[in-house]
Formats: sequence, structure tokens, C-alpha cells
Amino acid sequence: MLYAIISDDIENSLERRKAARPEHLARLEALRDEGRLILAGPCPAIDANDPGDAGFTGSVVIAEFASLDEAQQWADADPYVVAGVYAQVRVKPFRKTLP
Repeated sequence: MLYAIISDDIENSLERRKAARPEHLARLEALRDEGRLILAGPCPAIDANDPGDAGFTGSVVIAEFASLDEAQQWADADPYVVAGVYAQVRVKPFRKTLP
């Protein structure tokens, strides 16, 4: 089943994000390589693809996992969680309707 992992950053998370980004991307690339990643990306703090020093307010990942528990465990082990980038992470079942 698909799950949406919706994360909210702490204030001024940009430096922590930069430090943990290589490990964070490696985990996402592993999901992609397994054919389980639907989409992933950050939420810019301003209305721009590259927010510069404004940074990001969170992230969204939609991926396939065997269960909600497995998705939660994967989310809890994210390098951004370990580095203190995220203030909150929510994991919800997701049903793709379109496209």
C-alpha cells in the first residue's frame, strides 16, 4: 500500500538539512531503485523552486510499504529525524486516484 510521509521542519532548519541531506537522499534513492518511491521533495519556505536562505518548511514522501508500521519505522529512521530537522512527522495511508 502507499503511504504519505508528511514532515514539518523546525525553525531555521536549513543548516541541519544541508548536513544530513546526502544520507536522506540515499535512502530515497534506495526506495526509488526498488520501485517503491512515487514522489519525494521539500516544501520551500517561499514561493520559489530555490528558496535560498529562506530554506524549507517540511517534506513530502509518497512511497509503497508493506504496512503502516513499516512506513512509520522507515520515517522514524530518516536522517533528517536523527539530525533534528523535523519537528513533526506524520505517516498516513494514501490512495492514488490520479493520474
